[in-house]
Amino acid sequence: MSTRFIRGGRGAAAVAAAILVALAGGRVDAEQAKLKVHISVDMEGVAGAVTGSQLGPSGFEYGRFREFMTREALAAVAAAREMGATDIVVADAHGNGENLLIDQFPADVRIVRSWPRPLGMQGGLDETFDAAILIGYHASTNNTAGVRAHTFSSATLTRVALNGVEMTEGSWGAAIAGHFDVPVVMISGDDAAIAEVRKVVGPIEGAETKRTLGFHSAITITPEASYALIAERVRAGLKRRTELKPYKVEGPVTVDVSFKHYQPAELLAYLPMFERTDAHSVRFRARDMVEASDVMTFIGRYRPDIEP
Repeated sequence: MSTRFIRGGRGAAAVAAAILVALAGGRVDAEQAKLKVHISVDMEGVAGAVTGSQLGPSGFEYGRFREFMTREALAAVAAAREMGATDIVVADAHGNGENLLIDQFPADVRIVRSWPRPLGMQGGLDETFDAAILIGYHASTNNTAGVRAHTFSSATLTRVALNGVEMTEGSWGAAIAGHFDVPVVMISGDDAAIAEVRKVVGPIEGAETKRTLGFHSAITITPEASYALIAERVRAGLKRRTELKPYKVEGPVTVDVSFKHYQPAELLAYLPMFERTDAHSVRFRARDMVEASDVMTFIGRYRPDIEP
């Protein structure tokens, strides 16, 4: 039976793939499947990370934890390849966006680095992807549990809500992925981070790298154990990718942002797109998650003295 007359977009490609599976007795190789995966990698949720000593260039353990972060990402990459991924993009989504040791990645993996960039922590994601994965994520600022819990900025923000739903960086990322009809299939991090994202997004796979004891303490598994667990959960998530639906937030979307200090809210309220809802908070409306992400990037990155 010939498939040369099957034409069209991703739907037609899926039909063609199904025919090939039938002809091959249920087998289809990775090249035919064309599985494309986006992996966003943060650092607070990496096994063993508990304080600033691991999380930034001035920390005495930062060099070692760059290695652990990289190897957790590599575990996800390897597992995605095992499941047939032929195209993988990894976004460095922590701190300065220059943490991953990029020389350790396979030559065909592309890496998104530094800021600012479209879609923030989901930089590089678009409608051509089949699945998204979150590695090393953490709980939100207003969560009473969670190691190094914060939302986008531990220094400036206390709350982000989307259409009235409290957001973590993970659930916000899932909403961006959902805009492109891409499901988030797996998250790794501490128990609080995983539970918080599942509450919003649904029962995605989770790799629990540690159990929180407080903002700066946890019972953690070892790095080696985390690599194995992440690989296992990535395989499970990608196996379930047709079952796990994208987290879609239909536009227009309403975003509420609260600051630790009052002046950012006061200044943003001078712009007509922002409504000041209390002394520390503003609200804005956006067409969709892409526009909302652009506005959040401006809020987080703009300074009058930016150079060059």
